[in-house]
Amino acid sequence: MELKRPLILISNDDGYLAKGINELIDYLRPLGEIVVVAPDSARSGSGCAITVTQPVHYDLVRKDVGLSIYKCSGTPTDCVKLSLFTILNGRKPDIIVSGINHGDNSATNVHNSGTMGVVIEGCLNDIPSVGFSICSHNPDVDFIHTKPFIFKIVDEILKKGLPMQTCLNVNFPNDEIKGIKVCTQARGYWTQEWESCPRKGDENYFWLTGTFIDADSNDEKTDRWALHHNYAAITPIQIDLTGYKFMNELNSWFK
Repeated sequence: MELKRPLILISNDDGYLAKGINELIDYLRPLGEIVVVAPDSARSGSGCAITVTQPVHYDLVRKDVGLSIYKCSGTPTDCVKLSLFTILNGRKPDIIVSGINHGDNSATNVHNSGTMGVVIEGCLNDIPSVGFSICSHNPDVDFIHTKPFIFKIVDEILKKGLPMQTCLNVNFPNDEIKGIKVCTQARGYWTQEWESCPRKGDENYFWLTGTFIDADSNDEKTDRWALHHNYAAITPIQIDLTGYKFMNELNSWFK
């Protein structure tokens, strides 16, 4: 009797035509049946956004043995929700994988990341989920040095699972990888985030840009430190945002 192969759901925020997601598909095909549901164009920075003001549509764009690829008009989170509701016909993925994102999602950037929006939505549905990103926005970046690490991480998750309400954020340097470090999320913030770009005499137009300020630059436990020293950074992310350490003091305010 033939063993049933794991079901791997793949999405991203760069769109189904992006090089990163197509490399990811090739890397993971030996591990299971793959269903790709990804945005029809780039949705970078969409975080966990969902579409509520208009219908969401999807199309099948490719069907091979063990591989189906769909494009979706919605956000990365919409892609996961729609997959679980209709495209997978009630089948629950063994793992959800997002990426490979063009641009890293280390530190506090995880909160704005559409790549991690996919992962968090999977985690909310109790499905082991992981996101992969690389420190380059080049649309033709070479991902090959990430391949053995991605294969190993996904294979381990398929074998061992992840704790409930915990997912993984994995970031790669754009260079030779010295190894893997399990990291904390670095503290930081963006500054000088807007650049003026007037249009026809109207000065109230701006491009989002900015400089990231790393508040933990010397902390060897953080993801940013790992990336700056050519390590792959794996950060476990919890979707329970409760500030447990502050609960007792907060209770004291209302006694």
